[in-house]
Amino acid sequence: MTSAHDVNGPLSPEQAVAAERAIQRCILNYCRGIDRCDPELVASSFFEDGTVDYGSFKGLGSVFAKNATTSLRNNAVATKHFPAAPVIDFTSATTAESETQVLAWHRCSNEGGEYLENFAGRYFDQLELRDGEWRIAHRTLTHDWDAKFMVEPAFTPGRFNPSPRN
Repeated sequence: MTSAHDVNGPLSPEQAVAAERAIQRCILNYCRGIDRCDPELVASSFFEDGTVDYGSFKGLGSVFAKNATTSLRNNAVATKHFPAAPVIDFTSATTAESETQVLAWHRCSNEGGEYLENFAGRYFDQLELRDGEWRIAHRTLTHDWDAKFMVEPAFTPGRFNPSPRN
């Protein structure tokens, strides 16, 4: 059984709820920024000195934000990143660790047609509260599985409003 202390750590219940909401919004803003190809929104999830380790990229979150959104804008027709509810452990009143499972779909095309790159992994985040804001100080992405599927669009072009992608 999980106790209130296990969930809240050193925070009061009210502080823990507010911190969890802020941390969840941080993670959602990251995914929203990636899917909209908005480097500023992605970078806003990290502190200026925040870092990432994605295996193929290790460095500042702001540099990753620019590189990833540029690459996706150039190579994917659309993307969708769907994070699960994070498991958050408060290690102090101003630090937390979280694990968030994530599913991602990248709709791409090449001379062979359209295909989906599916990815399942986990964000392991070290978060901090600085100047009243919870952001990522360091993120590690791990890989659980991936798959590639050739696709035929199900709907005719123009049937829906376009995605708000930059």
